[in-house]
Amino acid sequence: MPQKQQPRRQSITAGRGARKRDEDSGTDVGEGTDEWVQSKATVRPPDQLDLTDAELKEEFTRILTANNPHAPQNIVRYSFKEGTYKHIGFVNQLAVHYSQDGNLIPKDSDEGRRQHYHAELATGSQESSRLVTSETEILEEEEEPKEAEGEAGSQTDVPATEVAEKVTEEELMTPKPPKERMLTNQFNFSERASQTFNNPLRDRECQMEPPPRTNFSATANQWEIYDAYIEELEKQEKTKEKEKTKTPVAKKMGKMSMRKMTSMESQSDDITKVTQAAKIVERMVNQNTYDDVAQDFKYYEDAADEYRDQEGTLLPLWKFQNDKAKRLAVTALCWNPKYNDLFAVGHGSYDFMKQSRGMLLLYSMKNPSFPEYTFSSESGIMCLDMHVDHPYLVVVGYYDGNVAIYNLKKLQSQPAFRSSAKSGKHTDPVWQVKWQKDDMDNNLNFFSVSSDGRIVSWTLVKSELVHSDIIKLKVEGSTTEGLEGLQLHTVGCGTAFDFHREIDYMFLVGTEEGKIYKCSKSYSSQFLDTYDAHNMAVDAVSWNPYHAKVFMSCSSDWTVKIWDHTIKTPMFIYDLNSAVGDVAWAPYSSTVFAAVTTNGKTHVFDLAINKYEAICNQPVVAKKKNKITHVQFNPIHPIIIVGDDRGHVTCLKLSPNLRKMPKEKKGQEVQKGPAVEIAKLDKLLNLVREVKPKI
Repeated sequence: MPQKQQPRRQSITAGRGARKRDEDSGTDVGEGTDEWVQSKATVRPPDQLDLTDAELKEEFTRILTANNPHAPQNIVRYSFKEGTYKHIGFVNQLAVHYSQDGNLIPKDSDEGRRQHYHAELATGSQESSRLVTSETEILEEEEEPKEAEGEAGSQTDVPATEVAEKVTEEELMTPKPPKERMLTNQFNFSERASQTFNNPLRDRECQMEPPPRTNFSATANQWEIYDAYIEELEKQEKTKEKEKTKTPVAKKMGKMSMRKMTSMESQSDDITKVTQAAKIVERMVNQNTYDDVAQDFKYYEDAADEYRDQEGTLLPLWKFQNDKAKRLAVTALCWNPKYNDLFAVGHGSYDFMKQSRGMLLLYSMKNPSFPEYTFSSESGIMCLDMHVDHPYLVVVGYYDGNVAIYNLKKLQSQPAFRSSAKSGKHTDPVWQVKWQKDDMDNNLNFFSVSSDGRIVSWTLVKSELVHSDIIKLKVEGSTTEGLEGLQLHTVGCGTAFDFHREIDYMFLVGTEEGKIYKCSKSYSSQFLDTYDAHNMAVDAVSWNPYHAKVFMSCSSDWTVKIWDHTIKTPMFIYDLNSAVGDVAWAPYSSTVFAAVTTNGKTHVFDLAINKYEAICNQPVVAKKKNKITHVQFNPIHPIIIVGDDRGHVTCLKLSPNLRKMPKEKKGQEVQKGPAVEIAKLDKLLNLVREVKPKI
């Protein structure tokens, strides 16, 4: 609060007034004046200022604040969160001039009273000793039995009563001090923790008689079932007769109670209780229905392969189809990494003029009639992938450019997580998605590629998808100058990609222009290498599961090519006389792969047997108009699944010639494993490398 310097002005004015009175009454003050008059004369210091009336009337204000004048006001510290230096607005203004830890105890506290009481006991005051002795005598007399009191007679009663009266008078005379409440220290929070009252733990136990037990055994035959139905009918007839005899009011009450009972029964008869049992029964029925197919899947081996001279066949097993996905093409296939009988199917449309809806279905070979899971979407699903460590998570890419994650554990019709225009979705269809290893914070991570030229990394942080652009595809040699000398790049349209099995940062991207780019997750401005692969759009790119240098690509220009990523020219080229929709490496051999074409055929190659042509060319779909879109090998069983543009998925078994293993020689153990597969493919590649320079 501002304070005015009034005393200074008053003292100055008082001095002037005294001086004027002295000048006016100069005749009165003289040698004969009294001493008290002389003592009132003011003494003016020699250095006193002569101030005018205006200066005397001027007010000086002072504002007292709690700020420390010595505290610095320009402290700057580095913020690791924002990566910049920031000014700190809050400065500690507290200045401690003196502090000392003492051991003083207040007199009113419990400890102070206790010490004061001990001090009084130590001094041994006579009054306290008398009181103590009198109280002990009274207590001893009270504890004596009544027989002793009768023998003592009236002589012992008189002094006891006198002593009791004295004690009561002293107790009444001495005022009792009021109980003081211990106040909590507002600045010491450690005391509050000790003051909290904890209820003691109590163990409650009860004993009861065990319920009675009886052993029951019976044979359920038709007569017992008949008797049970008869008893139930009799009970229903009795209830009907009772309702007829009831009054109208009783009938209303009975109807209300019956409604309650029916509602209770409907709640108790929940169908979810029998879901597991119904699923098992359904699978048993399907297994009996398709018993011949199940036997072929497990045991049948084509004996005619011994006479076919290195050619094989595909045996059709089950056909998976759903009425809701009849007019939707199979746009994606993926086996579950944990359950080898379960696979996911994505439905959409490759016709850009007929885009409607999409579906995600999960089938099991144990129940080919109906899908295990069904999800519908407003936009067509173009790709999908299942997580290796979390097999219940399925990521999908839509035709409208969005990506989403479905959680099979949660019974929801909508995806658990979905991108949006705000979170950076693609502007064109998403052609492929792939799960990747979790990031440094153990967050789920996957990649997506689209026709808009962006390869995006999506991270699941808490409950939302966070995107970051890894690379933007640009067509090399297509730079044009625009207005004001601006350079315009033609955006490359990504159609497929695949990540290396061993080198974590390396991946391949196929484009609509027919080129394949070898990219790195660390470099977003340039490519590691560029391959002039095909004349039309690249439909699929896949690394070999055994050999780290070999990858395969297929295109709509009717060709399948096998590459060594250190060489820009392909090692093998196969013309299949129709647009190739998809290719897949076999998990059991480094030299076996399958390709599907739009003319409805499936081609299986084994480079170790025949490196010039396929060892199996077999039509899979019945109608010639049907186009096969995708193919996938089962990771364990010798089967493949093939999807067409009518929404059907066909399961086929490979004949022995298509999965030939090295023959066992007498006295020698057959070597198996990745090293053998790598050596087998390396042998073929060395032959091709030796022949090419001569040509």
